[in-house]
Amino acid sequence: MRDIVLKTEDLSIGYSKKKENSIIASAINISVKKGNFVALLGKNGIGKSTLLRTLSKVQKPLGGRIALNGKNLEHFSYNELAKSLSLVLTERLPLSQLTVLEIVALGRQPYTNWIDKLTKENLKKVVWAMEQTAVNQLKNKRFYELSDGQLQRVLIARALAQDTEIIILDEPTAHLDIHHTFKIFSLLKKLVQTTNKTILISTHEVNLAIQLADELVLLSEDKLHTGTAKELIEQRAFDTLFPEELIIFNKTLKQFVIKKN
Repeated sequence: MRDIVLKTEDLSIGYSKKKENSIIASAINISVKKGNFVALLGKNGIGKSTLLRTLSKVQKPLGGRIALNGKNLEHFSYNELAKSLSLVLTERLPLSQLTVLEIVALGRQPYTNWIDKLTKENLKKVVWAMEQTAVNQLKNKRFYELSDGQLQRVLIARALAQDTEIIILDEPTAHLDIHHTFKIFSLLKKLVQTTNKTILISTHEVNLAIQLADELVLLSEDKLHTGTAKELIEQRAFDTLFPEELIIFNKTLKQFVIKKN
């Protein structure tokens, strides 16, 4: 299909140690459509971060194939890939004196010359990215002066400035309270609608993902579920996501609720 931007075929993910493979998940078959907001769900340790790092060529797959716009991911140079896919990880930034403007401008590195001088066109992209994420008023602040919510929006702005077709984010709301978590989800949803970019995130915020994501990918020990929230609810895919002694999935409310005694 022409609108599929990211596709996996029988993908196996994990780690290689001394010629031995430690497989975390296998037989992963995903097709991500252009211009969709996709949420990757699953329990802790199930392999969500490993999958995202594999999809973005940070680590090698143990088997199978990944295609980006029909081209094998293995055949992309790192600079070529940086113009097609941007990545926002949960790792904290190292201490530095960088301003917000300088952090966002780092997104233009795949396009700048060897002395990293920003052209007018590059600067336009940086300003546009800051406007889209509402961080332009923070442009002169040092990154260590930012709240966690502000920093997350700045990192999203950097990915936007990179101007890739796909943006992958690993747990973008991991350090945020419920208010800022909702703001980040709403921002990502808005960006998909206004820019037609494809955004893929991993998250533990299942209820928000069910409400806002166009498609869901649910990793479990024995099966991979993909589809809309409605389709996954019909498949009873959420029923075994968490132990039932504490919370259960309510099909009517379309969310997890506390189990009453």
